[in-house]
Order: sequence, then structure tokens, then C-alpha cells
Amino acid sequence: MKKIGFDNEKYLAEQTRFILERAENGGEKLYIECGGKLLHDFHAARVLPGYDPDVKMRVFSSLVNKIDIIICIHAEAIENKKIRADFGTTYDSDVFQMIEDFKACGLNPNNVVITRFKGEKSALNFKDLLERRGIKVYLHSPTKGYPTNVDEIVSDEGYGKNEYIETEKPIVIVTAPGPGSGKLGTCLSQIYHEFKRGKKATYSKFETFPIWNLPIDHPVNVAYEAATADLGDVNLIDHFYLASSGKTAVNYNRDLEAFPLLKRILERITGKESIYASPTDMGVNRCGFGIIDDAIVREAANQEIIRRYLIAREEYAKGRTTKQTVDRNYDIMSRMGLTPLMRPVVPVCHAALNRAIAKGKGKDGITCVGAIELENGDIITGTNSPLMHASTAMIFNTLKTLAGIDDEIDLIPETIIRSVRHMKKDVLKEVGCSLNLDEGLICLALSAASSKYAADAMEKIPALKGLPAHLSHIPSSGDLKGLRNLGINVTSEDRYPRSELARYIREEV
Repeated sequence: MKKIGFDNEKYLAEQTRFILERAENGGEKLYIECGGKLLHDFHAARVLPGYDPDVKMRVFSSLVNKIDIIICIHAEAIENKKIRADFGTTYDSDVFQMIEDFKACGLNPNNVVITRFKGEKSALNFKDLLERRGIKVYLHSPTKGYPTNVDEIVSDEGYGKNEYIETEKPIVIVTAPGPGSGKLGTCLSQIYHEFKRGKKATYSKFETFPIWNLPIDHPVNVAYEAATADLGDVNLIDHFYLASSGKTAVNYNRDLEAFPLLKRILERITGKESIYASPTDMGVNRCGFGIIDDAIVREAANQEIIRRYLIAREEYAKGRTTKQTVDRNYDIMSRMGLTPLMRPVVPVCHAALNRAIAKGKGKDGITCVGAIELENGDIITGTNSPLMHASTAMIFNTLKTLAGIDDEIDLIPETIIRSVRHMKKDVLKEVGCSLNLDEGLICLALSAASSKYAADAMEKIPALKGLPAHLSHIPSSGDLKGLRNLGINVTSEDRYPRSELARYIREEV
């Protein structure tokens, strides 16, 4: 049975209450900058077992009659086809997905702003696509004077040059596909325009991590540093909060560095002393109050720290991150006294690979294995073969175990596999002919129409969600797609299966 360390209903009630209190004391408009993921926050679900990845959207859905939505995207992210590492999708395509997700929750996200726009043709094409779907699109150019000249920033030549985004509700959620999308600038620009129109407005920030009322070295907060290693985020004690209240709170370097300027800008806009004495005061973050079992949460967060290091190593091998990010993740992991071998699937995967190599298993002399851990602690492995990838074998073996199916029984008739291999090899002339996981799942669904075993195995697929797995190699795109669709928390060694490096496992520190 899955261990639970977080109470969603407690968090939902706390967060909703706090937002309403902030809105009632903030004037006619409250602009809430929302960092992190509003839907599918799997990082939070991994470090806070029991956390509903969509609970933040439930908070907003409970306030549906009080909320408008603004989605931001940086023009350069469109131009450069920036990728979300968690989903493998571009920022611009993710905007479309966010719009659909909001609508599915009963919210109406009909405002998109393209920030720091400098005439990029791709941004204009994106604007056109959105407008064809009935979405209002606004263009905001880089703010004149930012970040040093507050007089220029808070002027008709600064925020005043931005188009004003029309909203009706008292609470406006400002969100984006990822960091650096211009959420803060959009909030401040809107507040400037509201005051020019004679309306009182204020700003708040909705973030989950770091959790301000947990210790700075708590694994949940350290896992946030690991997750943002590429950004260089560092957790720090909020000295502004300490000075004003005499109490300790945790924040991160970028918020602390930005606070003095943000405070000056808000004071210049409003003409009054800021109601906030610290970045922690600005936050709407009641996540810590949802933790109900600290030991479970600590262990889960430690596992996430290890996972982030392994992912950074894999991303470096793919050319998608820097050596500096890998080193930072390694330092964070080591600081907590952790190693990759403390992720249970890793040593089992290493041992399974060595056994498979010794027995001469694999395909064309290349041996790959995968290991996945069930909720009861059992670990299932799978090895590649001429018929299927290691990921496919691992998942099929796991489904058999969960469904109580004998290991000797084939879930997919060999005739179907050979037919697919014939098409891939002889018709499509592909290099790899064995079934990757994505293909294997499709074949399983087809087989379920005529095989009780395949049907029973398919019914166990939901039980795979959230399970940790490790591969001896970097997965193919078809394997990665299948693993993501299943919701598996997969890591891998930082080598491609066709490299001679796949024949051994490097010693871990």
C-alpha cells in the first residue's frame, strides 16, 4: 500500500482561505503570479506522497466565480522552440494545452500575453493561431529602464507602453508554461494600469517550493534546489522576514534578490509604503500545513534528490544541459549524504545487467535491462531481446506479476510481434526492429481483444503510475513516450545502448 505523507483536503482548505483573505485586503484586484505547475505537478507528488498533482487547479476551480486567467509566454521561447523538460513539449504548444486544461476545470483562460516581444515573426504567427481560436492576445515589449531605473519603469514609457489586459474578476491568476516567461512583469504592468484607471490593485505570489515554514535543510526544500539546479536557485533564510517578524522563514535567492526592487516598484505605482516587509509576506503558500507524516515526506524527497542527479547526467549525455548543472546536482546529493545506489532500483538494475551480460542475453551483442519497484518493495526486471526492448520486457513482466500471470505465458502472440518486426525492418527499413514500449502497449491492447491474459494484464496498467524505475541505458523516444504515458518515474544510466559503454556499469561514489 502506498505511503501517504500529505493531506490534499487540508491544503485545499488552507490555500483557498488564505487567497480569499489576501483578495479581501488587497483592493479591487489581486494579481497572483503562479510559479511552478498548476496541473500535473509531479515534482510535488514525488516529494509529498499523497499530493494530488492537480490540487492547485482544484483551488482555483473552487474560486471559479472570482478568477480570471492570463497566460504569459516569452517571445524568444516561441522563436527558439523552447522545450519543457518534464513533458518534452514546446512552450508554445504547452500554452494550447494549458488553455484546454483550464477550460476542462471550468475556468476561462481567454487572455495570452507574449512578453518581451521584439517583432519576432514566429511570435506573430503564434498570435494569429491563438486569435483564430478566439483567444485574446496581447504584445508586451521589453520594459524600458528595467531593472535599474524605477522612474522609467513606472512611467508611460515603461509599463505604460504595454497593452492593458482587460479582466472582469477580482482575482487574476498570471501563469506560464515555465520560468522566465514574464509573469512578474505582466502583474506589475497590470497593477500600473489599474492605478492609472483609479483602481486599487495588489500583488501576491503563489508558489509551492521552497516551503517557507520547513527548515532550510529539510529534504523537501533541498529537492527544490535539485529540481532548479540549471537555474542556480539556492534556498536562503529570508532575512527581510527575520528582521520584520523575528521569525525564521525559507525563501530562495532570486526572490530575495528581486525583493528590494519589487518593493520600490510597487511603492512607486501605489504612492504608498508597501504592505509587504519581505518576499515571504508576498507568498500564498500553505503547502507545509498539508504535511501529515514528516518521515515519509523526507524519504520521498531524498529519493527525488537522487533522481534529479541521474536525470541531469542523462540530459548532459544528450547535450541538453551543462556539466555545471550535473556537478551542482551531485553536490546537492552528496551534501545530503546520498548516492545513486540508495535508489533501490539502481543496484538491482546494475546486478541484472551484469547477470544478463554473463549469460550472453540481449540483441546483437548489446545487452540492456530495466528494473522497476512495486509498492510492496519487490523489484521486477526485464532484458532486451530480438523481439522487444528492455523497457517493454520490464513493463510486461511487471504486468504479469501484478495480474498473477505465469512468466512463461506470452501477452502478445509471437505472430503479431514478427509481423510488426517485418514492417519495421523490411517495409519501413528501420534500423531497430524490436518492439519499443509505445509499440508494445499498442500490441497489448490489440491482443486484449482475443486474449484473457492480455486483457487481465492491461487492467493492471493504472497500478504502474508513480512507480520508480531505472534503465541501464538512455531510453529510445518510443520507450520514453511509453514510460511517460504510464506515469513511471524513470531514471537511466548516461549511455546509449549501442555504445560499448553499455557493456559495463561505472563505479558510483
